[in-house]
Amino acid sequence: MKYLKFIFVLSLLFSLSCSESNDDNQQLNPSETNLVIKLKFDPNQVRLGNLGQPVNVAPGNAAQSPSINRMSVNYIEFAPTSTTALGTGEIIYEGSETSAGGAQAIDFQNSIFAGNDDIFLTIPLSQVSAGTYEWVRVSLAYQEGDIELLVNGQDITGTLASFVGYNSYITSFDLNGNTIDVNGNRLQGFWAFEALGFTTQGQAPAGATTVPNPLFNTSPIPQGSCVVTGEFENVLTISGNETEDIVVTLSFSINNSFEWTEVNNDGKYEPAAGEQVVDMGLRGLIPMVSN
Repeated sequence: MKYLKFIFVLSLLFSLSCSESNDDNQQLNPSETNLVIKLKFDPNQVRLGNLGQPVNVAPGNAAQSPSINRMSVNYIEFAPTSTTALGTGEIIYEGSETSAGGAQAIDFQNSIFAGNDDIFLTIPLSQVSAGTYEWVRVSLAYQEGDIELLVNGQDITGTLASFVGYNSYITSFDLNGNTIDVNGNRLQGFWAFEALGFTTQGQAPAGATTVPNPLFNTSPIPQGSCVVTGEFENVLTISGNETEDIVVTLSFSINNSFEWTEVNNDGKYEPAAGEQVVDMGLRGLIPMVSN
């Protein structure tokens, strides 16, 4: 009887082992080719204005390139041409949204995040229509990074959380171990800041966030949508017969993207001196294709 029990247990373990192995094979699915979306934050990339043209820091202002820790986007669309209207291209990603806070908003709690050179999204290429795409549109939702500031004559580092999406529903979020409770909707420009264990939050004026769109004349975007537009460095072509993954890296310019009004002309951000943040939007997008 003991011998039979041993055989039964052994058979059960073998069955479970085989089941797990089959599941793993199904999950890996090595024959499937994928579209992989990566994020990159480049402090040396050209600095653009809202119309997609190179711009300098405005007179009377100063700026710095933050160190972006993570970002979330809520919408990614491939556009075949410069005249493709927003929403009529190949939409490959739409983030979670909710009306829990009243008006429709990005559901921050269910957002996907990625850091520099990290993978944001992987989907089967079979889900993407074959074609040639020259442009990418990306609706930004959230960015979090470190900035330098001057407080009481001392240089310190603080962390800035910027909600740049059109509208975000937030219950709470963590900023360097500090819980920020919101429990409601916040329009584009809501921010929170942490330094030395202290936190503060606020709301930037409407329209204060730069959203570069080189296709302003042929394919405009709604005010406050934060849909950044960029032209492929090398055109994306999907045949539908790919045997290898296609990797698209979305390279965002953070070149002096954190900008403020100067009171003391020293190039350092000094909030205690009354220096006000005027912009924290990204400064351009260059999508690049590789295998």
